[in-house]
Amino acid sequence: MDHKPYKIVYEFSLTNVQKKLFNILIDLETISIILPEPVSVPYWASLKYHQCKCCPLETIGNPNCPIAVNIAKIIEEFKDSVSYDDCLVSCSTPERTYLKKTSIMEGIYSILGIIMATSNCPIMDFLKPMARFHLPFSTFDETAVRATSMFLLRQYLECGNHNTHNISLKKLEQHYRKVNLVNEGILKRISSLGSKDADKNAILMLHSLSQLLSNEISFSLESIVPLFTAQNKTK
Repeated sequence: MDHKPYKIVYEFSLTNVQKKLFNILIDLETISIILPEPVSVPYWASLKYHQCKCCPLETIGNPNCPIAVNIAKIIEEFKDSVSYDDCLVSCSTPERTYLKKTSIMEGIYSILGIIMATSNCPIMDFLKPMARFHLPFSTFDETAVRATSMFLLRQYLECGNHNTHNISLKKLEQHYRKVNLVNEGILKRISSLGSKDADKNAILMLHSLSQLLSNEISFSLESIVPLFTAQNKTK
């Protein structure tokens, strides 16, 4: 088995001369982000600083929030950026490169998604299979399809050869309700940083997406049902 880290490279072209480059390495055995030990940890990364309501971690052995430590560089880089300023964002993986002219906010939203999912936060760990097949700039429908597909595949694999397959999405809905609390906690951590709003609004985008997903799941995935009923209309 190839144990080389899986490398994802994000590049933000803010102007003709200003670029920001971020290398993300993922350990394929643990689906965890690999980052060098930070020289210093910002005060807002302390575990007890606006600790998420659902956080199961204790300060003994976990003095800092794993997500906060891992996103600190991104937050610092963009703390004075305006959400809707245009930029060109590329995301390169070993398989392909994605390129999109978009807002700074959407670019940050995309990179924060992969970092938060692979930071070994106990609440976010269920997202690791999706993170392994990272899809930058994903839409709501794309995320709904990927999240439910990955969850049901996990259910199937966990059942093994037993005829006890559980296709209920209740547990997935509960997962996303906890993700909402994580996003709220991260937003509180960074709310007083910088004078602009791109980083904060990127977290709000993630928060809105997780809220929509938990609601969508509770309503039986109504928005994607037409994908599977369209074939019946052609007969």
